[in-house]
Amino acid sequence: MISALTAKLARSKSVLNTAGRINVAYVRGFASQPELATDSAPSVKLLINGEFVESQATEWVDVTNPATQEVVSRLPETTSGEFNAAVQAAKEAFPKWRNTPLPTRSRVMFKLQELIRRNMDELAANVTLEQGKTLPDAKGDVFRGLEVVEYACNLAPDLMGDYIENVSNGMDTYSVRQPLGVVAGICPFNFPAMIPLWMFPIACTVGNTFVLKPSEKDPGAAMMLAELALEAGLPRGVLNIVHGTHGTVNRILDHPDIKAVSFVGSDRAGRYIYERGSANGKRVQANMGAKNHAVILPDANPEATVAALTGAAFGAAGQRCMAISAAVFVGGIEPWKDALLERAKALTVGPGAAAGTDVGPLITPEAKDRAANLIQSGLDQGAKLLLDGRGVKVPGFESGNFLGPSLLSGVKPNMECYKEEIFGPVLVCLEAETLDEAISIVNGNEHGNGTALFTRSGPAARKFQNEVEVGMVGINVPIPVPLPFFSFTGWRGSFHGDLHMYGKAGLQFFTQAKTITTNWKDTDDHRSKRAPGLDAVGTSAAPS
Repeated sequence: MISALTAKLARSKSVLNTAGRINVAYVRGFASQPELATDSAPSVKLLINGEFVESQATEWVDVTNPATQEVVSRLPETTSGEFNAAVQAAKEAFPKWRNTPLPTRSRVMFKLQELIRRNMDELAANVTLEQGKTLPDAKGDVFRGLEVVEYACNLAPDLMGDYIENVSNGMDTYSVRQPLGVVAGICPFNFPAMIPLWMFPIACTVGNTFVLKPSEKDPGAAMMLAELALEAGLPRGVLNIVHGTHGTVNRILDHPDIKAVSFVGSDRAGRYIYERGSANGKRVQANMGAKNHAVILPDANPEATVAALTGAAFGAAGQRCMAISAAVFVGGIEPWKDALLERAKALTVGPGAAAGTDVGPLITPEAKDRAANLIQSGLDQGAKLLLDGRGVKVPGFESGNFLGPSLLSGVKPNMECYKEEIFGPVLVCLEAETLDEAISIVNGNEHGNGTALFTRSGPAARKFQNEVEVGMVGINVPIPVPLPFFSFTGWRGSFHGDLHMYGKAGLQFFTQAKTITTNWKDTDDHRSKRAPGLDAVGTSAAPS
């Protein structure tokens, strides 16, 4: 339950102070209590069997504010004993929870969505504090997760099985979907509220129990959501939270009681998790990296297209797996260059908590350096730097991980800046002579997460959506993330597994089909005479 101190602070204090910084004390009341792992920063707690507990870890990870490098909290490397206790709590909670009626489980989600709405500002403030994105982006982070909770409130229609009577004389067959047992989720840093909400609400509503590992870079939102889930009525042990890095991931992948693992993150981590988890007999879904292309035809609406490209490439500092990071201009970039540069230059770089900020910091200094190095590699390989965001300084936040919007033109598919997912506010621009060539460029990339076409031509749009080998396609929509009654359907190198996240596919991932065949023929040998009208049931004889 949310602490009384937190509620009091929420009523009496602003999320922001006069310098545009997040009020740290305001947010901490939602996460771990202020017992200290160091002299200055509170520890992040574990959630085991309905209790927030202090870890006995000997190794800790700093959680820092990317706009300031301030240590916000200290995260434990969960011990083996603590991890096993979390899984055991989930295992013991499963039998009762799976037999809890679906309407009762759904009512927990109804209450959870109400609590998330009520605490939207506090959740968004924590996302900005730990992840760095602007407050409007952070609210969007929470809201897109909330939409999945709303979907989880009404799963009954998608859980319905099939029934055929009289498949043979006196025999009926039907199918049902049943929960797997203990399942787990491994979350990335870029959407610390949304991704946990992609995972545990659906998994728990269909009857599973859950072990969640938030990102070690920004765990606060997940802890707050867990607190709200308990307040909503989720029973002890149904949701458990462990923390850590590589060692905790391996424990999730190796533990025999964990039946399925859901993951969102990088290519390297995703391939590792899919291979190791699958080798251990687990069901795994791994949403991985992306290189999302926008294809711009000459007939596209100039103002709307430039606005869409700018928001999709530089919003959230480019740290989203559906960001547009490559633009293919059919007929050349020249007609678009000046307007695109004007829009990009007008964006304000600064701390996410400050009013008017368009582009916040990257998550770590290493992420900033990697993006800057990929920009340089583009220059070294012959691209032209139209706008250089390296070296940007934000007064009062000189230690922040800031990289300004950057534009590279003349990019070729063999360049490192194109082949790698930069994960920063960088748009690489390619050119094609025809739509066929543009589609070939998109299909030639190893990733297949999202893509968009900008055009006024219906036939061109139909050709593109039919021929492009990408799982989520937008027509004049820059970031075509489906609403939760569909599924998040990345293709090719962007996804490993056979059942995608949320929607019907997500529900199927967290359940398994069981087919039952019944035989109610009258075979009672103790009866000398069968009931009238049933004497021929189950035989080939005509009824008497």
